[in-house]
Amino acid sequence: MRFYIIAMLFVIFDVETMFLFPWAIKFKSLGLVGLISMFVFLGILLVGYIWLYKKGALDWA
Repeated sequence: MRFYIIAMLFVIFDVETMFLFPWAIKFKSLGLVGLISMFVFLGILLVGYIWLYKKGALDWA
């Protein structure tokens, strides 16, 4: 059961990182608004990782 949880977390965060790829390609043309929006997106990801870490979902043992 533990492997299933880790696999689901990997899929969720892997899909979220797919959203970073188009941003990295168009980084120079997006300007300040694109930079701020990506920092907000990365902040949301960071909050998710911190929440999962505190919940203990990232511990394998």
